[in-house]
Amino acid sequence: MSGNKAVAYKAPGIVEIIDTPYPTFELREGPGVNPINVGRKVPHGVILRTVSTNICGSDQHMVRGRTTAPAGLVLGHEITGEVIETGPDVEFIKVGDIVSVPFNISCGRCRNCKEGKTGICLNVNPDRPGSAYGYVDMGGWVGGQAEYVLVPYADWNLLRFPDRDQALEKIMDLTMLSDILPTGFHGAVTAGVGVGSTVYVAGAGPVGLAAAASAQLLGAAVVIVGDLNEDRLAQARSFGCETVNVANGDPADQIEQLLGVREVDAGIDAVGFEARGHGHGAQEAPATVLNSLMDITAAGGSVGIPGLYVTGDPGAADDAAKKGSLSLSLGTGWAKSLSFATGQCPVMKYNRQLMMAILHDRIHIAKAVNAKSISLDEAPQGYAEFDAGAATKYVLDPNGYLSN
Repeated sequence: MSGNKAVAYKAPGIVEIIDTPYPTFELREGPGVNPINVGRKVPHGVILRTVSTNICGSDQHMVRGRTTAPAGLVLGHEITGEVIETGPDVEFIKVGDIVSVPFNISCGRCRNCKEGKTGICLNVNPDRPGSAYGYVDMGGWVGGQAEYVLVPYADWNLLRFPDRDQALEKIMDLTMLSDILPTGFHGAVTAGVGVGSTVYVAGAGPVGLAAAASAQLLGAAVVIVGDLNEDRLAQARSFGCETVNVANGDPADQIEQLLGVREVDAGIDAVGFEARGHGHGAQEAPATVLNSLMDITAAGGSVGIPGLYVTGDPGAADDAAKKGSLSLSLGTGWAKSLSFATGQCPVMKYNRQLMMAILHDRIHIAKAVNAKSISLDEAPQGYAEFDAGAATKYVLDPNGYLSN
């Protein structure tokens, strides 16, 4: 094979469908590829025919021009695929397997990987720990919003579904295992959610909805989701969450109306660095969510932060935020003995358990996030609608698996 179509970032607000080379077992020069990685051999990898690949809010940050992503970068880190070719060092993964690809690329060999910290692998990104497909400053591994994609360290990275027919039947749920379901679950786990917990999730985008559904799976008594977008709040209510519209002001006041107290046991930030303030006409104020969560999380509680924060934001409101420096009320967190968990979710820590929960109907994540299948050619429209606030998780179908 020689052809491959993919979704590429071209300029702020613009993505295009491009022709790009078919993957090989060697990293080649291209937009976003770290020069040190060019020529890197991948005999431990496989080539996938993409079954599904999702548009993520993290992709949207790049497409808005809010990162240093280069023009031409092939996007996509939420990948499910069918193995069609294996490298000579692959032993256990076989051609024909249907697999989920954790968005974090990890080697399985370094100290961090051996300790389960696969989000900060030491060997896959020459610049810093941690890597991902199709993402700025993440080592330059080509993205998976494409017909075909290369996955390194396949025996380690890939989660194989036990039954092909069952997997394809539940593929709209299983496609969420590459990122948003484990990420939302990680947010809930690190926030300390357990049986009987009261939980506040800031943000009703797909990760926030996944965090809310995960909190329910973990036994939370009440899950409250806050956002400015009423359509997304309606989506949260569709599976049993309480909601607060932060356009109406401080979420603590609305939480008190729901719970009788102004605090929750566990707080989750599913918004990230493009957060806006509270109240009508609120403008961007990136520390708002974190400071609000410190106020409304009970003393001794925890705040899980699956929302993305970056070290380079050219579109930030001030010079400090352009470097990822935010004005946090750390004194509040210290005084209340709060715990914080940040960074990439280590997907492999959770994805098998969550796969089993999906296969045995313990969670219906596609319904919770309002998943919608679209063709690869419709990706630009999907990005535009998602950016406009659609209460939808867009799932790309590059090879027709979802329409069969």
